[in-house]
Amino acid sequence: MEASVLVIVFAVIFFFSGFRVINQYEQALVFTLGRFTGMKQPGLRFVIVFFQKLVRVDMRIRTLDVMKQQIMTKDNVPVHVNAAIFYKVSSPEQAIIQVQDYAYAISQYGQTALRDVIGGMNLDTLLTERTEIGNAIRKIVDKETHGWGLDVQAIKIQDIELPDDLKRIMSRQAAAEREKRANIIKSEGDKEAAKNLADAARMMEKAKGAMQLRTLQTLDGLGPTASNTVVLALPVDVLEWFKKGR
Repeated sequence: MEASVLVIVFAVIFFFSGFRVINQYEQALVFTLGRFTGMKQPGLRFVIVFFQKLVRVDMRIRTLDVMKQQIMTKDNVPVHVNAAIFYKVSSPEQAIIQVQDYAYAISQYGQTALRDVIGGMNLDTLLTERTEIGNAIRKIVDKETHGWGLDVQAIKIQDIELPDDLKRIMSRQAAAEREKRANIIKSEGDKEAAKNLADAARMMEKAKGAMQLRTLQTLDGLGPTASNTVVLALPVDVLEWFKKGR
């Protein structure tokens, strides 16, 4: 009697130990005696203990850092660049069976593609076209890993470190460009001001009494301060009158 009870208890434990919970964001591969025999979808699933093995695969988008590395650009400038790979598993069967460690494998392909793409570009292109570089790397990695059941969503260039001497040169160049633009703006302003003064002078010359009126406005703007020194400019017609009087 006791033996039969133990057998029943053992059978119940054995039965309930075969239940597995698969999360909503996962899918699971079933291996029966080492051979792939099917897939399990999210929910409460049952496997035969000791005979079947369940391998879960995360189906969400994952982020993988591409280690920072030194790369020589096409114009022989050494830069340190790192990136981030955004990918997800599209075929769990291929990702588990075809590749031993798909996360490590895709990171190695990312490093190689990063060196190949940046090595064929100039520094100016590298600094201004990060999105295009990321897309070019993504196409290479996505093509190479297509048979692995992986889908590369995007590759983003994160940091670009330049040599210190090059940073100083670029800083001086940027300062010179800013000074150049400031001088151009100032010269354009002086040119416009000179043009306006010339137009005003021509208008005053044509209008009688305009110069005298302008002189009175200037005197009125000086105010009653005693420290001001006033220099009166006689109108041209007054000077001509003095000449005739001689």
